[in-house]
Amino acid sequence: MNQPFILGFDSAGNGASVAVLRDDAIVAMRADARPHGQAEILMPMIADALADAGIEAASLGAIGVATGPGSFTGLRIAIAAARGLALATGVPAVGITRFAAVAAQFPAQNRSGRALLVALDTRREDFFLQLFAGNDAEPFLADGAEAARLLPTLPLLLAGDAADRLAPFLAGCDIAVADQPDRPLAVEVARLADAAFRPGVAASPPRPLYLRAPDTTAPKRQAAR
Repeated sequence: MNQPFILGFDSAGNGASVAVLRDDAIVAMRADARPHGQAEILMPMIADALADAGIEAASLGAIGVATGPGSFTGLRIAIAAARGLALATGVPAVGITRFAAVAAQFPAQNRSGRALLVALDTRREDFFLQLFAGNDAEPFLADGAEAARLLPTLPLLLAGDAADRLAPFLAGCDIAVADQPDRPLAVEVARLADAAFRPGVAASPPRPLYLRAPDTTAPKRQAAR
């Protein structure tokens, strides 16, 4: 029996990526590294990847979307796209955190006995962080000094798009920085969505993981007249 095609995409980080998998093999893949403009590029990238795979969205078995943390705009665009495709086609949409997708690139057997610390870029001075050490900790937001103080004294493997920037803050710790994989995060998003997908079982709608409140300013009250 042929396995279903699985679509995965991510636009919450620096750039956007799309992948179509079938039976864990990459059938089509698109990536764009530009840090802005995901609203314009994501849907055409999805359409192109589906065309490369020779399928329509309605033929998918599941849709995986990276739910953050990351750029507010890119995150909202990706989740809206996933929900829209799911509504239009009836294909279930599965939310995958970017932490989980990065961790999937470095399975436990390849970590040389180290705990995995995923560090993601916030486009500020701080970091989105999650520790994977058997009993996975909750994700959190911290600057470099806070991270050095809060993290347990374990041998660590640093991964994620902010790993190199975090490393100097942990210079007194036993750390190693992982090499960045040569495949986009959308591949792991699709693989994890495939693993989470269960035929006939309704999936919860993807929900964003922010870790930081949006940068908004409350409207000023007009003076009473």
